[in-house]
Amino acid sequence: MPSFYNTWLPFIYLYGVGGIFFVSGLVIVKKAGAYNPQNKRHRYWWKITIFGFFYFMLIHAALILAALYL
Repeated sequence: MPSFYNTWLPFIYLYGVGGIFFVSGLVIVKKAGAYNPQNKRHRYWWKITIFGFFYFMLIHAALILAALYL
């Protein structure tokens, strides 16, 4: 079975460092005034963006687990 360093460390790096850039981008968008929480479409796409990050993270984790244990 592959070690932690070959399976989960890249995952943690990808979504840890990538998450920092993702959140930084969201902060920049918010500070630039491009996101208006009173606008229904803005709230919709804001939620879709955040959901998408966690959706792909969960799919990636599930596929890693499947590769390790199936």
